[in-house]
Amino acid sequence: MNAVADPGRGRSDSAESCDAEPNLRCDAQAVTGAPDGERADATVGAAYDGRADEYRAVAGELAQMDSRDRELIGRWRDETPGRLLDAGCGPGHWAAFLHDDGREVDGVDVSAAFVEGARLRYPELSFRRGSFRALPHASATVGGVLAWYSVIHTPPAELRDVLAEFARVLAPGGSLLLGYFHGEPRERFAHAVTPAYFWTAEALSPMLAAVGLDVQWSEVREREPGEISSRPHGALRARRCSTLS
Repeated sequence: MNAVADPGRGRSDSAESCDAEPNLRCDAQAVTGAPDGERADATVGAAYDGRADEYRAVAGELAQMDSRDRELIGRWRDETPGRLLDAGCGPGHWAAFLHDDGREVDGVDVSAAFVEGARLRYPELSFRRGSFRALPHASATVGGVLAWYSVIHTPPAELRDVLAEFARVLAPGGSLLLGYFHGEPRERFAHAVTPAYFWTAEALSPMLAAVGLDVQWSEVREREPGEISSRPHGALRARRCSTLS
């Protein structure tokens, strides 16, 4: 479900246009309370399954991504040794980008439609349907986790557990690159696909530190005309502590 600066997609039959995703159409379904655990994953997965083709058309190609995001993720890839995990791989284009230099890359997503499509388009890569709450990787076996706008739908009360799972699979010294919508922390908004939440690096840092991830760098920027979303962008890079608890 991740994979792009705004993972929103829209229904062509929806009458309402999203205020912050001008290239998409809003789901007509009302925003409801976020469920927990497996039900939350199923809700998000089903929302993206139903709109996978629209998503691919709007945000399924590397060329559609902002050049600054490509530069940032490419630099992170080149500076991060070991196997890489694209957590929330969506259509698979970021995973393919990570693999460009021959790196070992896995993609995980809650959307069955995304995983199926990614496997067909990038057969040389490994894509699995799975939850960020229970990643299909042994502890300390991944050099880097890319979570590019893939935790925006995670209810704030559950986010620490997801971050802890990222930390679990990271090797000592491993790196997390996290992208998100910058705004009032924990504030919920009507994303084009399913409800999402704003964050800041300042609000995320204590949660990351609590699971052994130290923030090394963060950025905030406003959008430019033509980007997939108009909501402010945020990103941070965190390092797994050298000693695992």
